[in-house]
Amino acid sequence: MVRNCSIPPELPKMILIMILMKMQRLLGAFLCMLFVPALLMAGDKKNESGQVSSLKFAVLKDDNGKPVRNAAVILHPVGGGGRQSKGGFELKTNAEGKTESDGIPYGNLRVQVIAPGFQTFGQDYTINQPEQAVVIRLKRPQGQYSIYEHHPDSSTESKPKDKQ
Repeated sequence: MVRNCSIPPELPKMILIMILMKMQRLLGAFLCMLFVPALLMAGDKKNESGQVSSLKFAVLKDDNGKPVRNAAVILHPVGGGGRQSKGGFELKTNAEGKTESDGIPYGNLRVQVIAPGFQTFGQDYTINQPEQAVVIRLKRPQGQYSIYEHHPDSSTESKPKDKQ
């Protein structure tokens, strides 16, 4: 028995639509590959002067001046309005509490230092010299402030009175 094999009239139209959809996806992917890197490069705002600095950090204990080893020194570029820009990187101090980095672009830089057993340090610096040295002194954590303890610098007059 031979069956009548006829192609439905909608089938060529459906195949054509599927081919066009695949071509549209490929074209979209190609345009993304072409324009996204260009946009990223245009949005990458390096310093206009093109100058770079060599930074040297020394991380010391505030109470005795001894070096803090294995402290994390985190560098973030700071954009307009004091906002932290994307990017940045982390350095670790050696046994002498020192670390350094070359190729830091001129401009504002936010430096954070984190070490176990010390308060986190954070400060913004302006990088404007070919070589800069930064000394950071880390403090031990302060005790927590409690309203239930007596504090010699506080007066009894400033305390709120309970309503009954």
